[in-house]
Amino acid sequence: MALKVDIEVQKPAKADVDIMGIIENVCNQCTLGYDDNLYAGVHLTGDEGIRKINFEFRDLDKSTDVLSFPLLSAVNGEIEYSELDRDSSTGLIMLGDIIISTEKAQLQADSYGHSYNREIAFLTCHGMLHILGYDHENENDETLMLRKQKDILDELRYTK
Repeated sequence: MALKVDIEVQKPAKADVDIMGIIENVCNQCTLGYDDNLYAGVHLTGDEGIRKINFEFRDLDKSTDVLSFPLLSAVNGEIEYSELDRDSSTGLIMLGDIIISTEKAQLQADSYGHSYNREIAFLTCHGMLHILGYDHENENDETLMLRKQKDILDELRYTK
């Protein structure tokens, strides 16, 4: 079952059909193998927008490249939910939301010497993996997350 991805573009962010497709493909690749009707939100914004969200929810008054807000408990891809988590009107399980600063993505793409599309794919993948319970708080978890991230991006041909 494919993941339903709701993409919201907030000014000053801009997203064309290619970017929307990249986001959907990466999100779906991250959830490949899950057998339920899943849903995630991806919000594209600018540095100021993500700075406000970062301050409101994490008490950090600075912009960043990506934020993830999981709605379910998950550890390394093992998601815990019950039928109570299912939206009664759509039948979907909401995983959470990802916020990406397109301004930061462009700066990082330029800095790392790869395409903007590759950076959007990377940030989307990184955010989705956080929603799925992957983290980089310790060396073992970081190794697992980075390997999973690389495998997904390689599969979709978003290599450096």
